[in-house]
Amino acid sequence: MPDRYQTDYQIGQDNLRRWGMDLHNPVFWITAVLILIFVLGTLMAPESAKTAFAGAKGWSIGHFDWLFMVGGNIFVVFCLVLIFLPFGKIRLGGIDARPEFSTLSWFSMLFAAGMGIGLMFWSVAEPTAYYTNWFGTPLNAAPRTPQGAEAAMGATMFHWGLHPWAIYAVVGLSLAFFTYNKGLPLTIRSGFFPLLKDRSWGWFGHVIDIVAVLATIFGLATSLGFGAQQAASGLKFLFGIDSGIATQVAIIIGVTFVAVISVVRGLDGGVKVLSNINMGLAALLLLFVVLAGPTIAIFTTIGTTAVAYAETIIPLSNWIGREDEKFFHGWTVFYWAWCISWSPFVGMFIARISKGRTVREFLIAVLLVPTLVTLVWMASFGGSALEQAQNEIGALAGGISDVSLAMFQMLQNLPLANISSFVAIVLVLVFFITSSDSGSLVVDSITSGGMLDAPVPQRIFWATMEGVIAGALLFGGGGEALGALQAAAITVGLPFTIVLLVMCVGLYMGLAHEWRFVQGPKARADQQ
Repeated sequence: MPDRYQTDYQIGQDNLRRWGMDLHNPVFWITAVLILIFVLGTLMAPESAKTAFAGAKGWSIGHFDWLFMVGGNIFVVFCLVLIFLPFGKIRLGGIDARPEFSTLSWFSMLFAAGMGIGLMFWSVAEPTAYYTNWFGTPLNAAPRTPQGAEAAMGATMFHWGLHPWAIYAVVGLSLAFFTYNKGLPLTIRSGFFPLLKDRSWGWFGHVIDIVAVLATIFGLATSLGFGAQQAASGLKFLFGIDSGIATQVAIIIGVTFVAVISVVRGLDGGVKVLSNINMGLAALLLLFVVLAGPTIAIFTTIGTTAVAYAETIIPLSNWIGREDEKFFHGWTVFYWAWCISWSPFVGMFIARISKGRTVREFLIAVLLVPTLVTLVWMASFGGSALEQAQNEIGALAGGISDVSLAMFQMLQNLPLANISSFVAIVLVLVFFITSSDSGSLVVDSITSGGMLDAPVPQRIFWATMEGVIAGALLFGGGGEALGALQAAAITVGLPFTIVLLVMCVGLYMGLAHEWRFVQGPKARADQQ
């Protein structure tokens, strides 16, 4: 059988070499122009931009809620099936490939890039919001009741468990397989080669990669803005420092500076080191909350949350006849659109660090292990928050007033509040840096035509641009501009849902081909 992946395309063949950079033509230039137009337009009319993009976001969520829900469910089932198929034995990079990073470092990097900043921002705020009926309750559960508390924890796990990680896993596995096993560029378009063949290198592929870069840049810049808000709120909470725009911009500048240094140092000397620090600090903070907080209640909450997750995953995955439309659209559909818009960034970064892993090992580590870690994290932080809200302790008893403050309001009612809050601020900032760092490597790869090691000036450029975009929008347009950026990222999630569904088809075709004609015969020969 002829090799269906045979192609004359050479990585970087369409690139232009300028200013010490290796730039894909036309992806880099079109993307740069579109980003510039968006930033300038938003700065000139932030309220109008927010209104326009919020309208587009609302239209996407309102008319295509079914597509987001169907897509999310398909991704979970697809990944779980792949774990048990013979394809699971396929090794990324070929039969003789071995992992580049230790299991601990690998997991630390994928977790830091995928969920870290989100867990810090929402682990306290989200369960409390559901329990107190802040923008709806899951499945119309009665607020401020024991049943409402269980529903709150189950819904929180639903939003941070299997579904988002399956979205990232589809992109990550597809790119890792086609890059390391088939020698194709590390860009989103490579996942479509079984379907598009050499047309992948033409305008079909250009459009896919441009959308991926825009989704990544908008998503990252939004996260930088929200991360800066949470860090600034923490500094005001602890030290009385003004949490206004000036402080937030200063935080972005500082984080961007460190991210640039990390990017220059590369994966081994930058992202890996920071990710390991991240996981160590996160483990310490988690241990502190478990020991200093309501320990028995937390351990009980782990069990009840797991049960609630199992009981609600199917009803919450359903989109037909939902009576909790406010919650359904405002939380679940929003989250799926947000995760899909983030998937090019997180998925490609996971692919970049996963050479040498088997498909089964990859999916277990990317899908199941983070879900278990998230269960413990959410039960500890969210459970402590609900315990305070239920017993009328502290600010959370009155519900959510400021999402960026929720974590610190929970820690305030535990011993050593100042120390734990300071650690939380540091953790937010380091997660902040690793997200920017890994995102820069991803955008760098796409805009260089899939090169694994693009020139250092190119990495510096994108790391700097992420900070400049977030800082400029915050400084020039404040919350309105940041809201416009977030709405734009969510809107991009709609077309990218279709991209990911097609990517599943291409990935299955690729794995089937690899198992049938390459690694499968070798495995069967070894067993004989």
